[in-house]
Amino acid sequence: MDRLHQQVQFLVEADKLKAIDRRTSLVDGSRSENSAEHTWHLMLAAMILREYTTAPIDLLRALEMVAVHDLVEIDAGDTFAYDPAGLATKEARELAAADRIFGLLPDDQRAYVRALWEEFEAQATAESRFANALDRFQPLLQNAHSGGGSWRAQTLATADVLRRMAPVETALPGLWPTVVQVVEAFAAAGVLGTQPASDPA
Repeated sequence: MDRLHQQVQFLVEADKLKAIDRRTSLVDGSRSENSAEHTWHLMLAAMILREYTTAPIDLLRALEMVAVHDLVEIDAGDTFAYDPAGLATKEARELAAADRIFGLLPDDQRAYVRALWEEFEAQATAESRFANALDRFQPLLQNAHSGGGSWRAQTLATADVLRRMAPVETALPGLWPTVVQVVEAFAAAGVLGTQPASDPA
């Protein structure tokens, strides 16, 4: 198959990410964001918040990881962070999706993009830890500025949310006080409880 045809086929397929809805609402609360919007917002966050990293990072590498990290959701769907049943099958669904979606690319680009996705998932490099921390911090900001957002539809405790936010404390400790402040404010407002309701990964 012609190289350009494969590349175009992949890009057209990637457009489907715009149709994958997430639980997190827009800041104005008017609707849920989609996964492509989430990806754009994360890339912007990476550009703006890189100064809070604890180790030097290759920003371009981090941005590339962010750009591809949710493409598997085209097939696997967005798995809500506080859904134990969904989390139990998430890895298998996303691996199958990675095989198909990245497999649309020419061999060299398939290997490169797949490696970016696997690096993000492994959280073993400074860039992937930075990207993962932002992936946790961005929904927290949206929940904070939309009156609780997706938290209001769940029975969650402060411990659930803080456990989910743990990568922020490790990779972006300068942002951790903001996380704690937001969580404590929504606990005080009764949106978050005191008894853990789930065990998010």
